Amino acid sequence: MPEISPALYRAGSGEPVVLLHGFTGTWHHWRPVLADLVARYEVIAPTLSGHHGGPPFEVEGAMSVEAGADSLEEHLDELGVGTAHFVGNSMGGAMAIELAKRGRARSVVALAPGGGWEPGHAESQRLAKFFIRTLRLSRAAAPRAEHIMRRPGSRKLALRDVMRRGELVPAADAVDLVRDSLKCTVSDRVIEALQAGTPVLTDLDRVSAPVLLAWPQFDRILPMPLHAPRLRREIPGNEFRVLPGCGHVPMWDDARLVASTIGEWVDRHTPGAGGTDTQPDTLAASTA
Repeated sequence: MPEISPALYRAGSGEPVVLLHGFTGTWHHWRPVLADLVARYEVIAPTLSGHHGGPPFEVEGAMSVEAGADSLEEHLDELGVGTAHFVGNSMGGAMAIELAKRGRARSVVALAPGGGWEPGHAESQRLAKFFIRTLRLSRAAAPRAEHIMRRPGSRKLALRDVMRRGELVPAADAVDLVRDSLKCTVSDRVIEALQAGTPVLTDLDRVSAPVLLAWPQFDRILPMPLHAPRLRREIPGNEFRVLPGCGHVPMWDDARLVASTIGEWVDRHTPGAGGTDTQPDTLAASTA
């Protein structure tokens, strides 16, 4: 039977596919692609610990990609999930790559994954300032969120940093995106880590699972030129694609493209699934 709660979406059967959302989000970020994926796979979409509806974040010490993965692994063990295909967006993409270093991933689709900037780069400081500003604006807007998100044009403007076509998001979902972000209990710790420059992916040569780096063409939060090069250089055998017309959270901009990207990669790396090594016509493959 499907399991749907604030902490978890789990439904379908077949190859296990774990969906990991980004910083301040919840599993609801994956709603646009769930129907397509559940028809083909067992889909497990947890709300990450410390995020609204998810389990408490109980790892002590400084926030880091490793600490987040420790908490996630414990959660997956509790859910009875061993190895799986991991799909992550932003912070969730960093978690997926980190789990691939630990041997838990059958394959990885990383949609604009975090943690890819060069260690010591000022980009982490910019991101800290961005999240401070975004959360401050969300707090100011929260009491009037229903009114603001009522009009498509207002939704597009309010969500412009995270997606290109915010007008496509239903008004109620847009309100939830704003209000859920304010209930993330680890936001201060993540921002402090960004200010310290610590949440960077390291030891990428240890990744042995097949990794697809899929980057939104118009990512305003983790722009491709600053965040993709080191991952492309250091993750063994990775493939890289651009998601045309999409912003940082591409599931809402082009659900069909994101679902087909995930499905093609999972099938290609599932023995006996009949996948091929060709790329769908709708994808823009890197020629660099």
